[in-house]
Amino acid sequence: MQGDHIVWLRIKAIKKVDVVISAVGHMQLKTIAAIKEAGNVKRFLPWEFGNDVDKVHAVEPVKTTFTTKAQIRRATEVEGIPNTYVASNCFVGYFLPGLAEPGATAPPRDKVFIPGDGHPKGEIGTYTIKAVNDLRSTLNKILYIKPPKKACSFNENVALWEKLIG
Repeated sequence: MQGDHIVWLRIKAIKKVDVVISAVGHMQLKTIAAIKEAGNVKRFLPWEFGNDVDKVHAVEPVKTTFTTKAQIRRATEVEGIPNTYVASNCFVGYFLPGLAEPGATAPPRDKVFIPGDGHPKGEIGTYTIKAVNDLRSTLNKILYIKPPKKACSFNENVALWEKLIG
C-alpha cells in the first residue's frame, strides 16, 4: 500500500514539470515508469554524470554500476522518452563527500589521496541545465562535457577541508 502511494506521489510531481533531471541513482526505473505514466515530460536526463556507460569497460565494483546505468538508458529508449545522457567522465561531486576515499562517509582527517596532480576543476550543473534548452544538439543524444573553465579543483577542496578542521 505504501509503495503505491509513493508511485502516485512520484507521478503527481512529474505531472507538474516538463523536464526531469534525476539524481536518484538506482531508483530511476521507477522514475521512468512514472514519466511514462505522466505523459508530459519533454526531456529526461537520468543520473549518469560520469563515463559513457555504453563505451567504457570496467571491473567490479564499478562494472555493476555501469550495467545498471546502461539498463536505465535502454529502459528510457524502449519507453520512447525524450532524453539526454550527460557524460562528464568523472564528476568530482560524487567523490567529494569522502574526498575520494573508498567507503568513506566523511572526509579523512589524517591523510588524503590526491588523484593525478589535483589541479583539474569541474562544473557540470551549468552545462546540464544548458542542455535542457538545446533541443537541436542534445535531444536523444549523449552530451560529452569537458568544460573549458572549471570551478574548484580537488586540491582546493582538500585545502578548504583542512582549513575547516584546523
